[in-house]
Amino acid sequence: MNRSKLRQVLECASLLALLLLSLGRAVEAAPMQAGAAQVDLTPPLELKAALGGYGERMNKPATGVHDRVWVKALVLVDGEQRFALVTADILGFPPGFKEAVAQKLAADGWTADRFLLLPSHSHTSLDLSALNPKNTLGLPQIGLFHRELFERTVTLVAQVIGDAAKSPTPFVAGSTHTTLNGWNRNRRGAKTGDNELSVLRVDAESGQPLAVMVNWTAHPTFMGAQHMEFSGDWPGHLQRTLEALIGRGVTVMYFNGAQGDQSPTPRTARAPAWEQAERYGRELALEARRAWEGIRLATMTNFVTHIEPFSLPPRVAHPDFMRTGGKEYGLTDATMRTLLNEVCPAATHCTSFRMGDWVIAGVPGELAAGLGLRVKEAVREALGAPNVTIGGLADEWVSYMLSPEEYRKGGYEASMSFYGADLGPVVVEAAIRSSKSLRWRSVER
Repeated sequence: MNRSKLRQVLECASLLALLLLSLGRAVEAAPMQAGAAQVDLTPPLELKAALGGYGERMNKPATGVHDRVWVKALVLVDGEQRFALVTADILGFPPGFKEAVAQKLAADGWTADRFLLLPSHSHTSLDLSALNPKNTLGLPQIGLFHRELFERTVTLVAQVIGDAAKSPTPFVAGSTHTTLNGWNRNRRGAKTGDNELSVLRVDAESGQPLAVMVNWTAHPTFMGAQHMEFSGDWPGHLQRTLEALIGRGVTVMYFNGAQGDQSPTPRTARAPAWEQAERYGRELALEARRAWEGIRLATMTNFVTHIEPFSLPPRVAHPDFMRTGGKEYGLTDATMRTLLNEVCPAATHCTSFRMGDWVIAGVPGELAAGLGLRVKEAVREALGAPNVTIGGLADEWVSYMLSPEEYRKGGYEASMSFYGADLGPVVVEAAIRSSKSLRWRSVER
């Protein structure tokens, strides 16, 4: 080969290398995408679906719809990687529900580790016992398994994930948190509470508001057992109001925190329960709107997730379960043994999620606020992320979760804690391990 031809070959090789490098950078720089969707979860009244949360309702079907309940999804796409954050205006999800949703989505490449379920814990919506095929207790106080409702709900949760994944778009995002004093209280009489309102904002690159996630810690329990209409309680009003304030088709999603001992403080004492729930949700939406407006948006380079499986302590009934939770739910020594051995799982998991400064530390039940604050502090220190939230009742509900001291004090929450005094510390450590596993993974490309 003469020098002229050699020079041509080298020049072509050099150009090819530059082209490949340019293509590689283009692929590497491809922006993340996101899509959002919502689906009406309200069952038709002819389905005779019961409301969850109060044993004295005796599994009677809802008599009407005060306001509709929804399931919503935010799907994030980073190249070949996808993850869905799913919120729902319901009491909670039983163990095994998530896997049933994953089976529905399997043909589209989804697996159970690719989405996180976050219920609001509304006590005027779907009962988690009705969604649990392992619920064979036959106790109307606890709630009866409702196969048609289970299959319908699984289908709709799978649908909202699929809908959100259909047309993702490049986006920018940011998060913040603010302190709200006097909005919640510790219902066990302690002074411990979580007063952080956290907000994640996701906008399309075009400027179109896409999704907002709001985290606030309090039971949605303005309505009692006598209220027999479907409602999202105050989280439903929060979401609808914030969607109206922001407008432009935004999807607002709410998830609860470590609310095991937290109740909402009414904004007005002299008002019917329905009005109290509406006012609380609307005024909280105004606070969330103020926080949303101040969020600085930036291009997100990736997200990271982790699932931490762990064994639960031995299953055991609290010594005075018959005086509180056991009495409300019609439990006897025999049915409690069935509940512990057949319905309560021996193992569970904590799912953690991070995007930029936003972290969700998921816990599979109702964690007391003091334990949730321990998780938040440890995760903030480990990750250096300021906006750490607790995802209460994440993926599945297994129990109330208290500190050993609070467990020994007894009361309703302790009687509905099925794994002894060590459960709280075990869950706290699992949640911290799950979130700390994100520490070594870079959140930059």
